[in-house]
Amino acid sequence: MRYLAAMNAQRPIALVTGAARRIGAAIARHLHAAGFDLALHYRNSAADLQALTEELEAARSGSTFALQADLAQFDRLPELVAQTIGRYGRLDALVNNASSFRPTPIGTATPADWDELFAANVRAPFFLAQAAAPHLKAARGAIVNLVDIYAERPLRDHAVYCMAKAALAMATKSLALELAPEVRVNAIAPGAILWAENETADAKKRAMLARTPLARTGTPEEIAEAVRWLLQDASYSTGQILRVDGGRLLEG
Repeated sequence: MRYLAAMNAQRPIALVTGAARRIGAAIARHLHAAGFDLALHYRNSAADLQALTEELEAARSGSTFALQADLAQFDRLPELVAQTIGRYGRLDALVNNASSFRPTPIGTATPADWDELFAANVRAPFFLAQAAAPHLKAARGAIVNLVDIYAERPLRDHAVYCMAKAALAMATKSLALELAPEVRVNAIAPGAILWAENETADAKKRAMLARTPLARTGTPEEIAEAVRWLLQDASYSTGQILRVDGGRLLEG
């Protein structure tokens, strides 16, 4: 284990949550190509995560570490950080990508809905950041949280999700203040990047794109590059929320 840590001493280490699929997998690939070794968290998508790690290991052996956990289980949060440190000996970046998204129309929302959406979207990122903070301070590292444009402007029938992402936006600013100057903390607010997997309303999609000045959906790779930039290049930025939304909020 000490030998592995020594081998990785010159490469930055990032812990990425929700890394098995979709935007999380794009972030993992992009950071890996930028020279990071990775601790890759997943919850249920074991086959997807295995395929991703095999792909990345083929490019650079010993560069990935898979971590399974349900982020709603509080004791797993510091454990993820501890396992990452045990494997690599350091931590330079935390990317809080894992999220839970589903509608909670007023009149139907339950305390269970609240607990699930806040646990995934706020509690886990905050307590992962708290556990990672000493290690990130030692490395003068950075945190990137994935929020949402709907943290700023509500999405109909998704009040609990929007409130959770708004709380994560404030957590980003609060952590930036508390962890400075050693650790930078920023966030990305994506617009329409990937449609929800159960989204089938083509008219709704067309209407959303009609209100997007760049007139297209974004790509996971564009989000991944924004993550990389905030981690590696945005050396004088902290407490910022970067919209990557094609101008979606300009028109409302």
